[in-house]
Amino acid sequence: MIAKVKSNTFIDTLQFELVAPSHNSLKAVLRDEKGSVCSQFETIFVEEEPEVVWKGLNDLPYGIYTLELSHGEEQIRFRMVKRV
Repeated sequence: MIAKVKSNTFIDTLQFELVAPSHNSLKAVLRDEKGSVCSQFETIFVEEEPEVVWKGLNDLPYGIYTLELSHGEEQIRFRMVKRV
């Protein structure tokens, strides 16, 4: 699984696109700079709908986060910034 994040900055929504997805589940975890889990998201995706929108992140404090996307044993990480 290879993913592309639409933007490395977010306010209340994260958007990312899965490249070459298959019918399977996706788990996303958002961690703060200390490594604590701030939010989790899990979904089933299909090839016809490769874009994933993660809403409801408005209550998180501003700062730097790590987005971890995992698909089975594969995992990819992105540095994200929550801004005003």
